[in-house]
Amino acid sequence: MFESICSLPLSSELFTQAVHPEVPLVAVGLSSGHVATLRLPPIDDDGESSTVSDGKDIVNTEWRTRRHKGSCRTLAYSVDGRQLYSAGADGLVKAADSETGQVVGKLAIPLPHSGAEDVDAPTVAHALSPQTLLLTTDSGALHLYDLRDPAPSLPIASGKTAFTTGKPAATHHPHTDYISSLSPLPPSSASTSGYSKQWLTTGGSTLALTDLRRGVLVKSEDQEEILLSSLYITGLAAKKSSGSSGEKALVGGGDGVITLWEKGQWDDQDERIVVSKDKETLDCLTELPAGIAGFGKKVAVGLGDGKIRIVQLGQNQVVGEMQHDEVEGVIGLDFDVAGRMISGGGQVVKVWREADADEAGEGDEDDGVAAKRTAAGSDDDSDEGSERDSSEAEVVPTRPKKRRKGREQPGATMSFAGLD
Repeated sequence: MFESICSLPLSSELFTQAVHPEVPLVAVGLSSGHVATLRLPPIDDDGESSTVSDGKDIVNTEWRTRRHKGSCRTLAYSVDGRQLYSAGADGLVKAADSETGQVVGKLAIPLPHSGAEDVDAPTVAHALSPQTLLLTTDSGALHLYDLRDPAPSLPIASGKTAFTTGKPAATHHPHTDYISSLSPLPPSSASTSGYSKQWLTTGGSTLALTDLRRGVLVKSEDQEEILLSSLYITGLAAKKSSGSSGEKALVGGGDGVITLWEKGQWDDQDERIVVSKDKETLDCLTELPAGIAGFGKKVAVGLGDGKIRIVQLGQNQVVGEMQHDEVEGVIGLDFDVAGRMISGGGQVVKVWREADADEAGEGDEDDGVAAKRTAAGSDDDSDEGSERDSSEAEVVPTRPKKRRKGREQPGATMSFAGLD
């Protein structure tokens, strides 16, 4: 179904990845605190990789730097791709020019509660609009940052880096456990901004729906299984007999099962798809672009055993499988502007393309060679002195998958310009 065209070994464990919305770039965040952007093989005029898959395609490193003290936990590109937001275990969010890696602003993540000494580590970041950044944390908080007041995403005239206290414009608490995923519901037909205002989150063993202006709307029953990933799908077959609208949330669990949730019925799941009979964790989900791998709605699922499985919705069954890594799990799955699948996990990132029809039955072998690295710029943040690659020996725990204890607080009610 897919064949690997190249791979890039990493210097330490991958914690997060993000794909540029407009050009063939992927950013990676590592356990060592390093952030790098990788340029994928070029695309020809037809939107395809310019070379035949012979295992010699090259991934170049555009820039690389140690961005955080401790692991880089999450990355997100701005809506236009001009900036890259990173958040680390050091409790800082940094905005950088995505082309050069130069830091242009940063802010501090609030502590989980008054008097707390430990950092509330970030889990997921998402640039909702040019004005709003969403960030979730280990304590179950969902922060909304207004990038205009102050604006960590904007360059400072003096060339220096701006530092703010990082006070969010609003904070909601949909979970008492760490938030493992964040997925938008489509904006309503009455929306004038076109940006999603309602978001699904998974945390511990519950699913929650939060309105960014009004707070937490509903929280599911305890599913008695840890929930790790989520994805909202539209355009499914509507079933009048069952009241199905053709829109569902997919949630990947720690037991190898995707649960399906009907729109508006967030108290409990209504369907199940067994992806792994061995009960491997389903750490990430992404929808296949239209027209790739045949007709119908399909999702790619990254498993804790290093496999990638393709699930056909409607039939609700696994229809394809690739192996990203023999040991480490898949923690990132995305598609770039050319429709190539980018998988990340362990100490490797791989690029996959759709296999030709006459090759589809031959299996997906990774003949890729180690990709070339070329650094374009300094290996240090301009505001962080002379910390260099020797810091990569730092031992950092892997990303958390066990439930954490926290304290639930009422969400704030706010109105945001640009979201109306």
